[in-house]
Amino acid sequence: MPPKIIAPALIVVALTALSGCSSEPTTAGERAACANGLNAAYDALNFARSKGFGGTVDYTKAAALLGAAKIQQQFDEYDNCVIKVREAQRLISESQQQH
Repeated sequence: MPPKIIAPALIVVALTALSGCSSEPTTAGERAACANGLNAAYDALNFARSKGFGGTVDYTKAAALLGAAKIQQQFDEYDNCVIKVREAQRLISESQQQH
């Protein structure tokens, strides 16, 4: 390859490699948000069940979302875990407000 092509190609490779490192600092925060959110949501889910809301559709959807969030956590997909936890928390809250 001529030197004129090698230099731009190396820049593209270097920038591509560096772009993969940009998400690393948020992983610890996302990990904690996922774990803390799961704990809080499971507590809320258990409380809702103890109050008799365990048979609602929203409760069932929330339980399924928390199961999926737990799997996301195990695969280090913390951002997806947090999304599922937040949706589950919304559903748990709605299931309690319906009664």
